[in-house]
Amino acid sequence: MGSKHGNTVVSFRNPAPRSVVAIRARDRGISMRPGEALALLNLTLPPLSGERRRLAAAHTIAEFRSIARRRLPRSVFDYVDGGANEEHSLRGNASAIRAWQFHPRALVDVTDATTATTILGHPAAAPIGFAPTGYTRMISPLGEPAVAAAAARCGLPYVLSTMATTSLEDLARDPGAGETDRWFQLYVWKDRRVTHDLIQRAADNGYRVLEIAIDTAVSGMRVRDVRNGFTIPPQLTPGSVLDIGLKPNYWMGMLRSPALEFANVSGGTAGSDEPGGFTIDNISQQFDPAVSWDDIADIRERWHGKLVVKGPLGPDDAVRAQELGVDGVHLSNHGGRQLDRTVAPIDLVAPVRAAVGPEFSVFVDSGFSHGDDIAVALALGADAVFVGRAYLWGLVAAGAAGVARVGSLLTTELRRAMQLLGVTSVEQLRAHGASLVQRSAGSAAPHTVTARTGHTP
Repeated sequence: MGSKHGNTVVSFRNPAPRSVVAIRARDRGISMRPGEALALLNLTLPPLSGERRRLAAAHTIAEFRSIARRRLPRSVFDYVDGGANEEHSLRGNASAIRAWQFHPRALVDVTDATTATTILGHPAAAPIGFAPTGYTRMISPLGEPAVAAAAARCGLPYVLSTMATTSLEDLARDPGAGETDRWFQLYVWKDRRVTHDLIQRAADNGYRVLEIAIDTAVSGMRVRDVRNGFTIPPQLTPGSVLDIGLKPNYWMGMLRSPALEFANVSGGTAGSDEPGGFTIDNISQQFDPAVSWDDIADIRERWHGKLVVKGPLGPDDAVRAQELGVDGVHLSNHGGRQLDRTVAPIDLVAPVRAAVGPEFSVFVDSGFSHGDDIAVALALGADAVFVGRAYLWGLVAAGAAGVARVGSLLTTELRRAMQLLGVTSVEQLRAHGASLVQRSAGSAAPHTVTARTGHTP
């Protein structure tokens, strides 16, 4: 359609242009498509895919958490997000990390900074790992294979839990997880035959590292789960019926997927009263509250790969593990989900490093949600930081792509923190750690920070 205005001919392909650019183009007699106007305005249309929209909207782990909160039923979200009892440890873990302040080095060329490192002798793109989480397919039907595939894509290790919803064998066979640096987290069972069988299966299926969890003599009291009437697998109750109405996509995904089970022990144990497998109500009763250092020594003899002990270990316990031939300790209070008021693992890093020396591996988790947090742990003496909730939020948001985005986000944040601190490698960050991080004024008295070289500055 055209019209005359003086000597100017105006051609409208869009009869009602809305943008200032389009109006000015019309007044000057210029023919312009809507897409061309958008290009001039430097505007892009949002992705049509819901998964891509969510990825584009998430720039921090906190934003991934917000997305997961909107997509999950409240009881499932609280199962992941919550802690034990009054949740002092849950809150204290993050607060303890943020009590440390950076004191950067000045005028250092950081052009070629890299996060690349080795974790227990294996190359990794960053000193970051994906920690073991139970019942992952309840969070997303894609489950553990999606996490392992994302770990492979990111060049990071992934720890499969005894409480996984994918078996050791199935994960090892999954084509997407083929290149993953796979670890296995072991709970010690009352029936030692189950324990020994899991160890052998992990070895037979190419798991490189065995990690023994030692903080589950009994299950922690998770008040949110009790309040929500939460069960695994989720059951139909008045509350869950309401959830179905509020979160239909979640429940449809669960209904279309295979039944949830503890896949590594789905047949129960020999001689047990649970021939059809275990539920959340009875599986924790199978873990042995009498586990001792003798069990660690026995497992060390049975397992010929790298061995790590995981829990809130202090310096004395870390040294004892070292003396038994364990290759490293993973300092953890289970993300605040077991014994409430347990010391924040970040506060164990420096004293444990001082006790075990520079060559023994020290890992840490609980409360980490930013690359800056990871930089603090490395400066204090950790070899790597493991995250759990963070990647589960990514899994809810966008499956394997969401988990990979979380790994990439943390790695990018860490690299930026390193550059701003004036270091170009993980090794430099450890070596200069004593001068790079200090506790903020008013916080608890600082631990002595031991440099990665083993000397106390």
